Amino acid sequence: QVWQIRLDLHLLNHDGNITDAASIAGIVALCHFRRPDVSVQGEEVTVYTPEERDPVPLSIHHMPICVSFAFFQQGTYLLVDPSEREERVMDGLLVIAMNKHREICTMQSSGGIMLVKDQVLRCSKITAVKVTEITELIQKALENDQKVRKEGGKFGFAESIPNQKITAFKMESAAVDTDNVEEQAEEIITKADPPSEVFAKPILHTPGTAQIGEGIENSWGDLEESEREEGAEEEGESEATAFECQTMETEDISTMRETKKDEPIVLSDSEEEEVVILEPQELPKKTR
Repeated sequence: QVWQIRLDLHLLNHDGNITDAASIAGIVALCHFRRPDVSVQGEEVTVYTPEERDPVPLSIHHMPICVSFAFFQQGTYLLVDPSEREERVMDGLLVIAMNKHREICTMQSSGGIMLVKDQVLRCSKITAVKVTEITELIQKALENDQKVRKEGGKFGFAESIPNQKITAFKMESAAVDTDNVEEQAEEIITKADPPSEVFAKPILHTPGTAQIGEGIENSWGDLEESEREEGAEEEGESEATAFECQTMETEDISTMRETKKDEPIVLSDSEEEEVVILEPQELPKKTR
């Protein structure tokens, strides 16, 4: 008979490099876990409660820790522990799991990038240093937790909740130097471009109406020379077209006047239908 242990990780917040954080959280949870004590006599197995016997830890011989490396510009730049924004723009990712004895437990490469042997060896050397530091931090945290439990102090969630480390986001207050704020503000204002002319009061054309910003030129963007030439050509074409239309209208009006003088105006069938007047028939004369 064996114990069946299941480890579930629930992510409360993610800011990149979730593989390394999950591996550290998982290995710490397994090292911190205690199972009930058991005794076996023949075929009889006895599981003791925590009141009868103290729970015992698991037999963990080494701690595999994951270290992630992000590569940029096809391996030109190497970055350890990438953040969420850095992961969005990276070309590839290499994850190496190693214990403090410099034994590689697993290695995974993802992304569209090919790595050479020297890059992998360099990452493995960096991983060995990082794993040693992280393993020492884990061991110190476990020792402090065990010490506080023996002394009867607060530990685990009881310690984290008052400090709002788990239930809320908390940032330590940072000191802000405000001694030279006025000097910096004046320097920025002097270097900045002067503001454009602004009409504070609206111009009243007629009672009850107003227009704001009249007289200000459009500062959205200066037109290029090609755009200016195209605009001038369009204006010239529009003026020429308007002049031609006006000339044609003048000719039509003069033609209409001459027609009125010389010939009578005849309405077409489409404008007015033919009118037929019905006359009453004459009664025949009576004869004797």
